[in-house]
Amino acid sequence: MAKEKMKSVFFCQECGYESAKWMGQCPACRAWNSFAEETVSAQKNSKEAKSNTAGPKSRPAVLNEISMEEESRIPTHIEELDRVLGGGIVSGSLTLVGGDPGIGKSTLLLQMCQKLAADQKKVLYISGEESLRQIKMRAQRIGRFTDSLQLYCETNLTDIESVIVNQRPQVVIIDSIQTMFNENVSAAPGSVSQVRESTGVLLRLAKVYGSSIFIVGHVTKEGTVAGPRVLEHMVDTVLYFEGDRHASYRILRGVKNRFGSTNEIGVFEMRQEGLVEVKNPSEYMLNGRPEGASGSVVSCSMEGTRPILTEIQALVCHSNFGIPRRQTTGTDFNRVNLLMAVLEKRLGMQIGSCDAYVNIAGGIKITEPAIDLGIVMAIMSSFKNRPVPEGVIAFGEVGLSGEVRAVSMAQIRVQEAKKLGFTTCILPKVCLDNMQKIDGIRLVGVRSLADVAGQF
Repeated sequence: MAKEKMKSVFFCQECGYESAKWMGQCPACRAWNSFAEETVSAQKNSKEAKSNTAGPKSRPAVLNEISMEEESRIPTHIEELDRVLGGGIVSGSLTLVGGDPGIGKSTLLLQMCQKLAADQKKVLYISGEESLRQIKMRAQRIGRFTDSLQLYCETNLTDIESVIVNQRPQVVIIDSIQTMFNENVSAAPGSVSQVRESTGVLLRLAKVYGSSIFIVGHVTKEGTVAGPRVLEHMVDTVLYFEGDRHASYRILRGVKNRFGSTNEIGVFEMRQEGLVEVKNPSEYMLNGRPEGASGSVVSCSMEGTRPILTEIQALVCHSNFGIPRRQTTGTDFNRVNLLMAVLEKRLGMQIGSCDAYVNIAGGIKITEPAIDLGIVMAIMSSFKNRPVPEGVIAFGEVGLSGEVRAVSMAQIRVQEAKKLGFTTCILPKVCLDNMQKIDGIRLVGVRSLADVAGQF
């Protein structure tokens, strides 16, 4: 037998670009210092390189013969998860779930397996990080499981492939992709080559045999999934589980979805028995809001089709240093600086020498321009030390000329505000023309920041 030759190559950690030598900048994605050295085989056995997932051969199809029936979905019976997935799990799809360590990725997927197994769906949970006893301990906290769920602890992708081909489960969980080992790739588990090739094998398994596969991916310190960026392009859906692992609330956000919207979010609360759905995030966000305090304004943001009311807090005070300090939590730092410059230029507010702190209460991150008006009112309220009247909510985009511009879905935002007991809504004047009258709430239209200043 010929001795297998080994060689060292360099892979870009961002896009998977391969190079024979190290480079400071990737020529494909232009990322700096992203190349990592890996050892691979110089020659591969063609028989071993062939995948067992070839399945039945397909033929070219005529466009007019392709059926337009909606893809079949498997409901998970977790409403927040179904919302983010677009209505349920699509058969034959490949989904990537990313998140910080300890955030609750494995717990969420195990709860999904519990619901699917109770619905007599054949589910296979494959773990490369935990033993069967460890999974059993976590499952006991969640509840009772039926025999439709099977556990399998293995990292060899060849063995995993044979189990999936023989048993044909409807849903497969891979926890995690960084621990999978493909024998045809000589690199270490978790490397760019292993992650990319292992995902390719799982993708073919999902498409050929119709199994819906969920793969768990670790994230880097920048918050992106570890491994090559091409991994996110290979899968059908990318979900990120966000939140502070020391806090109790988590947000599931869809970053990519070929079968649904990417704007939907799911809100969960971490408890001892597992993750519990938060049906009304707005009520949670406003829980514990202070009364009669300056610098506190409630605004409304849209996450897909869901309106979420959030409290915007601002603290403006004179600086004791030559350079004033600015800090934001939960929103864009540069956007807040821009809005403060508009206030100083258009309204003559002398806040350039003041420290400013802006916070979105509840730990949620919002970047929608519709909360501009809420941020501006919170800064004005704190600077003048005048609280915003009770029962007031505000939303609208603020331009560089100080104008208040229109936002989408104004009717839905106002209805959500009325549901939670708000009596006055300050919104862009142009939005009033296309809105129906809503009893029980007073609508105040504003054209510019000068009209907003008159409300204090």
